[in-house]
Amino acid sequence: MNFDLTQWAAGCGVKEAAAFAGRCEKLRALLVEANTHVNLTRIVGEEEFAVKHIADSLAIARYFPEIASSPLHLIDIGCGAGFPSLALALAFPQLRVTAIDSTGKKVAFVERAASELGIANLKAVHGRSNELAHQRGFRGRFDVLTARAVAPAPVIWGDAEGLSAHGGRFILYKTPVQADEDLPALAKLCGRSGVEWRKTETFELPGDAGCRLFIYSISKQEEKR
Repeated sequence: MNFDLTQWAAGCGVKEAAAFAGRCEKLRALLVEANTHVNLTRIVGEEEFAVKHIADSLAIARYFPEIASSPLHLIDIGCGAGFPSLALALAFPQLRVTAIDSTGKKVAFVERAASELGIANLKAVHGRSNELAHQRGFRGRFDVLTARAVAPAPVIWGDAEGLSAHGGRFILYKTPVQADEDLPALAKLCGRSGVEWRKTETFELPGDAGCRLFIYSISKQEEKR
């Protein structure tokens, strides 16, 4: 496989796609170096990193183009090594991204990477969503709440619902199998809340790197408009 990250990024709405791809290589170098001291991720090879971390992170903008164009407040729950938060903040400077994780060493890496890459629109926070949801400055603040490879969607919703702004939307990275497990449970959990959950079409990452989709919340009032 000869994956073209610049082309993929452009297809996701990144305006300066070539420059973005170059900065992603700098991000990978930071990750490789940090990984020698802290176990952040096993995916550090050049092409695997570009596909499984960067392309996967950017795919959200293909299905929700407002991510690429609107000044939204977005929170990445359980950000780990910074995917999708670092990738999205780097790609879309109009976003205001908050990356949270309960592991301090991972938050420290995301903070350092953002600083060294000059990513001014990202804030890294050491904390848990179920605790931050009760804190001033976090509660009711976020337009988009996302998570990738963290926990079942009902757990994420239960812990982080309080972080959502009025009209905010959960958009979660999932595999088809995970979606099939999560959606029935979400229907029971959210049945009386005025919120429904849907899924996008399934797509394949380049190089047979896996099938993905997004499950997302939508208010019944929004659906009627």
